[in-house]
Amino acid sequence: MTLQQLRYLTSVAEYGNITAAAQKLFVSQPTITNAIRDLEKEMKISIFTRTNKGVVVSSEGEKFLGYARQILEQVDLLEENYKTDTNVKPHFSVSCQHYSFAVDAFVHVIKKFEAFEYDFTLREEQTHEIIEDVCNMKSELGILYLSSKNREVILKLLRSNELEFTELFTAKPHVFISAIHPLAKKKKIKKDELSDYPYLTFEQGEYNSFYFSEEFLSTLDCKKNIRVRDRATLFNLLIGLNGFTVSSGVISKELNGENIIAKPLEVEEYMQIGLITRKNIQLSRYGLEYIEALKEYCNAGKKSRKGLE
Repeated sequence: MTLQQLRYLTSVAEYGNITAAAQKLFVSQPTITNAIRDLEKEMKISIFTRTNKGVVVSSEGEKFLGYARQILEQVDLLEENYKTDTNVKPHFSVSCQHYSFAVDAFVHVIKKFEAFEYDFTLREEQTHEIIEDVCNMKSELGILYLSSKNREVILKLLRSNELEFTELFTAKPHVFISAIHPLAKKKKIKKDELSDYPYLTFEQGEYNSFYFSEEFLSTLDCKKNIRVRDRATLFNLLIGLNGFTVSSGVISKELNGENIIAKPLEVEEYMQIGLITRKNIQLSRYGLEYIEALKEYCNAGKKSRKGLE
C-alpha cells in the first residue's frame, strides 16, 4: 500500500468517477484503475462497486476510506511542518443546506490556515444530496436541520447510513423578507399574514416531500409558490416580488447585505440545526476548525437576532 494509491482512492470516492479523478490528478485512467485494483487485491476487499454511471463506495470500502483520509491528513500535516521545499495542497469539503453562517465559517477556515495551495469545496445542496455526500465521504461534514415534522424520518435515514447528528443550535423559525416588504415593520409575523405573498422554497427534486424540505413551513398553504435551486436567486426574488421564505433567522449582513431581514414567525415549533458526520471518523483539522467557526458565527447570529426582536 502506498500514499499515492490512497490519494487516488480518495479522489475517486470524491468524484464518483475514475475518469473525472484522472483528469483532476493529471494522470491516465488506467493508472488509477490499476492502482485501486492492486490496493483492493492487497487489502483483500472491494472498495468500490462499479456501475454504468461510475463507481460507488462499498460498505467495507467506507470504513477503509475513513482510515485512508486520516492517514493522508497526517501526512499533509507532517509535510507542512517539516518539508519547507514543498507546498502541501490540503483538501476539505462541506455539504450544507443554504445557510449564510456555513459560508462565513468556510471563509474563516481558508483564512485561518493560509495555505499556498488548497482544494476546498462548499456544496449548497438538496437535503438528500447532503446525506449522500457525507455517507459516501464526498464531504467530511454536512449541515441540515431537524424539527418535529422531519426528525423521525431524517434520523432513521442517518442511522441507516451510519451517520451521526450533532446539534449546533436550536432556533425558532423566522420569516426572511426584504427590508421594504409590507410586513417589514412588524415585530412578529403570523402565518395567515403571509398567504397573499409568494412563498420561496428550495427545490428538492425527486425527494420533494416535506420531510426533505429545507424550509420549516413546507406544508404552508400558499396561493403563490416558487421553487429555486440557489440562495442568490431566492434572495433576488424575495426583493423583486415581495416574497418570503422561512429559516433559522441567522443571517449574514456581510454576505446578504441590508436588503434581507428576518422576523420571528408566531408558531410553536423549533429548528434544530446541526452537523452530520460519519460514525467513528476522526475529523481533519480543517473540519475541527470549521466546527468551531460555525459555533462562533451561530452564537453571534443568535445574539444579533435577539437584539432585534
